[in-house]
Amino acid sequence: MLDGWMRGVIDPVLGRMGKSLAEKGVTADAVTLTGLGLGLAAALVLALGGPGWAAALPLMASRVADGLDGAVARARGKTDFGGYLDIVCDFVFYAAIPMAFVLRDPEANGVAGAFLLAAFYINGSTFLGYAVLAEKRGMQTRSRGEKSLYFTAGLLEGTETIVFFLILCLLPWAFAPLAWGFAALCLVTALSRVLLAARTFR
Repeated sequence: MLDGWMRGVIDPVLGRMGKSLAEKGVTADAVTLTGLGLGLAAALVLALGGPGWAAALPLMASRVADGLDGAVARARGKTDFGGYLDIVCDFVFYAAIPMAFVLRDPEANGVAGAFLLAAFYINGSTFLGYAVLAEKRGMQTRSRGEKSLYFTAGLLEGTETIVFFLILCLLPWAFAPLAWGFAALCLVTALSRVLLAARTFR
């Protein structure tokens, strides 16, 4: 829901940073993998029971890298593999953080974590399925910035998910109730995409 607004705020800054990195020979794929590494480091801190701030810092840096890789790609020249790698790394990151909380306290967080991961899986399928059919029909949009895939708007998008993850880092004891609530909203988002697809592709 907030991604369109957020892109308008951060894209000019990321564009300048991306151009600078590209001029230094840094590749978009390297930035993507660095972002994934930072995200997995945050997940490891959480899984081992570390303090929330120690996980929040690499988590935020990971998401900066996730936005920066596209800016570098636009400066150097985009590739299909780069877009593919970006979405794969995003999904790995989005799975790693809930899994970290399950590993941190399986008894308290196991069921809620499983429900959250299932909701992510379902929501991701509606997102990717829509993107495939949009590509087949030659549909384009830049409402969420310049992307390799067609991004549909939803109640919960990347911005909301990152804020949610940061809240979890700061309130790890509240993971279970927060996960149940966020997962339910993810399913609402998934249903809205199914209804949109029904109107668009029939």
